[in-house]
Amino acid sequence: MANTATVTDLIRSRLNAALSPRELDVVDDSESHRGHAGYQEGGESHFNVRIRADAFEGQTRIARHRTVHAALGKDLVARIHALSLDLDT
Repeated sequence: MANTATVTDLIRSRLNAALSPRELDVVDDSESHRGHAGYQEGGESHFNVRIRADAFEGQTRIARHRTVHAALGKDLVARIHALSLDLDT
């Protein structure tokens, strides 16, 4: 059976599993980038992610970004052209 999970679904599930956030919003913003670098037909290339999680307590902004990238994994990060992150505790 083929894996039909979207990139949006994968982002959401991996971040939930790794960070147990109180708030998690994942928005596929690809359509607003039509005609720009990295746009692909069908979307799933540009994302806005907002996370509120205790896991970020005491981390610098850079450390929080690294935590998110590690949670997503290299395979998924490689499929994303642009990832805007709004991270807080």
